Amino acid sequence: MPNPFAPLQPALRILATEGRVLPATGQAIVDMVSPDLEEAYDRATGGPGEKVTSVWETRQELYHQVVPIHRSQEHRLRYFLDGSAKIYFIGTLLEHERSSPVQLGQIGAAAVYREDDGRVRRAAFEHKILLLMDKQALSETLWSAVEQAIAGHSHLLLRSTNDSQDRFSEALGVVEPRSRGAHRANWAMREMEIALARDGLQRSADTWLVLDGALGTEYMNWDGLPVIGVAKSFRRDTQFYIGSGPRAKQMNLYSLLAGLELNHRTAVFPRWPGQDREGAILFWYVRIRPQRGLDYPLMGVVKVEWPNPSRESINSDLADRISGWLIAERCVTPHGRDNRWHAHLYAISLAERVIKDRFYSEEVLKAAIRWPQAGAQI
Repeated sequence: MPNPFAPLQPALRILATEGRVLPATGQAIVDMVSPDLEEAYDRATGGPGEKVTSVWETRQELYHQVVPIHRSQEHRLRYFLDGSAKIYFIGTLLEHERSSPVQLGQIGAAAVYREDDGRVRRAAFEHKILLLMDKQALSETLWSAVEQAIAGHSHLLLRSTNDSQDRFSEALGVVEPRSRGAHRANWAMREMEIALARDGLQRSADTWLVLDGALGTEYMNWDGLPVIGVAKSFRRDTQFYIGSGPRAKQMNLYSLLAGLELNHRTAVFPRWPGQDREGAILFWYVRIRPQRGLDYPLMGVVKVEWPNPSRESINSDLADRISGWLIAERCVTPHGRDNRWHAHLYAISLAERVIKDRFYSEEVLKAAIRWPQAGAQI
């Protein structure tokens, strides 16, 4: 197999000749993002102290019993989309008095399609290799030279770790350069997911798409075909003030979910309560597995998010149907493959596996990426 990283060698040579490179110990070190990035982004985009005071559906009840709807009865959840990113620190570039970490990232997004008989096939896949540096810390001459060196290779992307388009770093207030690089790569992966969701799949209004994770602000004004976000991890500091008068209820998320029984969902709530964008995305929680045998109330629960550009209350029957489809997904589980199995949809786990199986291993990367010595021939 040809070296997949060979097109990067001219760019690395430019960095090694135009600046001074301090290689990473062991050639490459994995850089991580914030723990539970999805949960942190959910919290950051929602603002501090989220306080929900209203229900946005046609039936005003806190809990709703749901009947599981197997695909043999109604098969709407056809496409399942996930993304993944892995980032490596490969060295530090010194250019005169300036310096920048140099990172290499692999990002991917995959969608799978489920047939009526349950067979799942790959529907779409995107894979890119990122070269990440801090553009503001380097000269324009050097940055442009690297851009030209990788031009013409569509699978290679050059990205700045100091980029206002990186909503993860901006929302979470990430400052440390290497950490920003890891978050920038994850945001590039999210952009890849959004592009696939909007334009990368051949589907109709009857074929719904399930995205892994919360939707975020990117889906506030969604005008595409039906999509829902299903999050395994979500913010835990939301407070609920439901009703008025002597029957008013005040509870935190833990107490809300402790009362959520199997085959039930909560009421539907608006994101961004009290803001101009209130209700642009609606959310609710569904218990897909019994609490018995699980460690705490949040296990076995998924958070469902639904774009709502009309800002109108959702019909409760539709929320019941969506929840019923999701509860039926528990029939097959990635138990033993993923410690999040209790809230993981099997079809999503298959999409994740498509991506990770296509990622080059750390051993391949270390063997393929070599910093040239200044003046050496390649």
